[in-house]
Amino acid sequence: MTVEANRDLVVRTFAALSAGDMPGFFDCFADDVQWTIIGQTIYSGTYVGKDDLASRLFGRLGEQLDENGIRGEVQNTIAEGNTVVAQVQGTARTKTGRSYNNTYCFVIEVHDGRIKKWTEYLDTELVTAAFVD
Repeated sequence: MTVEANRDLVVRTFAALSAGDMPGFFDCFADDVQWTIIGQTIYSGTYVGKDDLASRLFGRLGEQLDENGIRGEVQNTIAEGNTVVAQVQGTARTKTGRSYNNTYCFVIEVHDGRIKKWTEYLDTELVTAAFVD
C-alpha cells in the first residue's frame, strides 16, 4: 500500500469507531494485531488478536462507557512507509457520568492493507480518574 493509503486506513478506522461501527472498525485490523497501551492503567498492556482486543479492551470499555461509546477526532497524521502517527482527541462519558476526554498519540504499523501493530500513548492519570473508583 502507499503511504496515502495507509493514512486513509487509519482515518477510516477512527471514523468507524466514532460512528459506533464496530464491525467496520475491527475490519481495519489484521487478525493477529498487537495493540499496546502504555503505562500502568487498568487498560494498559498488550492485546494480541482481534478477539482479545474485542473482549478484553473494548468489551470492558463498553461496560463502563455510556451508550455513545468513544469517539476519536483525528487532528493530525504523519505517515512514512508502513507507519502512521495520529494525534487524536477522544471524547466519551462513563455510565457514572464522568467525562473521559483524552488526548492520544497513536503509532500504527500497516501491513497488507490492515493494521498490524498499534501503540497508544495517552494521559494515564485521566484513565484512572475516569474509570477507577
